[in-house]
Amino acid sequence: MIIPEFIRFALVGGLCFIIDYGLMVALKELLGVHYLIAAAVGFTVSVIVNYILCVVWAFKGVEKTNKVVMAAFFMTSLVGLGLNELFMWIFVDFMHISYLIAKIITAVLVMIWNYITKRKALYMKRKEATGP
Repeated sequence: MIIPEFIRFALVGGLCFIIDYGLMVALKELLGVHYLIAAAVGFTVSVIVNYILCVVWAFKGVEKTNKVVMAAFFMTSLVGLGLNELFMWIFVDFMHISYLIAKIITAVLVMIWNYITKRKALYMKRKEATGP
């Protein structure tokens, strides 16, 4: 059933957002790291946590050791990182929105991408395993 799965995905996403946002703010405010670098680091760490929690809990029945599935998950995450950086740059540098608010808007937009693509990636089967 897709509703419980989406709820689990949203809970994982909420935790990962806290990690992402918290690291970004800590790096920017405490260490003076540029907001785009801080956003990229936070996003990257949250993707690793997201992968672990998605395969263990959010998407039940996925192939946990399938290298093709893992590669597809991380490839979609690379695109997500690109979208994260693009939206942050547009919102902060062109629309002059605070990086704190821009990150919240960006997270919502990237979450839509993540749910659709990561669900597909995690449920991929190897072509040879599924037969012709």
